Amino acid sequence: MAAPEFVPTSPTTSVRAYESPPRRAGQWRADRPGEVVDDGQPHGASMGSQGPDQGYVLGLARRFSGRLALVDGEHEADAIAGCVAIALKRASLYGRAPLIHDLTAAFTVWGFLDASPAPELVAARTPLFAEVGHPHHYAEQRHLVDAVPDAVLRQPHTAIADQHAAGWRSCLTI
Repeated sequence: MAAPEFVPTSPTTSVRAYESPPRRAGQWRADRPGEVVDDGQPHGASMGSQGPDQGYVLGLARRFSGRLALVDGEHEADAIAGCVAIALKRASLYGRAPLIHDLTAAFTVWGFLDASPAPELVAARTPLFAEVGHPHHYAEQRHLVDAVPDAVLRQPHTAIADQHAAGWRSCLTI
């Protein structure tokens, strides 16, 4: 490693080369309490949707700021928080990091990208999305995620938009 110029060094001192750490005897074992090896990631009710690079969705979500069709009583932060959770579930189903299309699908299913969403959908989503932007409303976020069936989320985002246009009730289980 190079030393700053103000550190005195002798010109006759030999340069140190990299040395690997000493080899450990034996092989690695999963013997710590937190190891996840046999059954993979934990799964079950309210366990969320595991996937790689999930934080990237927060940067993608900023692109929808100011573009959502909200009515009185709805807040953009709540809509984004709820749909981010749905987008993460969709990305998790594919086993990849989130894409912009995951968010597009989530916002489409709930009608946030429609210029004039169906009044019945707005009446249904307004109480469901109320306050889910706050961290202590995790159970409500999970309820929103569970309201969108896996079969819908496994479709391409254009097919989800077509299905929503044909009838929004077919995209949700509320």
